[in-house]
Amino acid sequence: MRFDLDITEGRPVYRQIADELEREIAVGILRPGEALPALRRLAADLRVNPNTVQQAYRWLALHGLVEVKRGRGTFVATQQRAKTPAHAAREIANRALRDAYRHGLLASDLVRAIGELAPEGTK
Repeated sequence: MRFDLDITEGRPVYRQIADELEREIAVGILRPGEALPALRRLAADLRVNPNTVQQAYRWLALHGLVEVKRGRGTFVATQQRAKTPAHAAREIANRALRDAYRHGLLASDLVRAIGELAPEGTK
């Protein structure tokens, strides 16, 4: 498993890892019951401290996305907590707003850009 981490970004590294794993679960790359990479292995692959990966796994477990089976590993939860589309949209918007603010943009700038990018008929 390989994804890019940005240490200059405002989000902590553990949240970047958790967000990427959450995305992989949401789109079906990681399926219910499937094992996540071993903590130390993922830490080595990402070149981060194992405690950082452990914190990401703990965050995912707290939010019901994964289940920790002592002595066996961490697995994608078989019963996902249902997220409404509105809830998912708010989470995405929140991340986008934080990123926009870091770049000196206003919410109105972001809304305008999304309106320009959205295909006709989906606005």
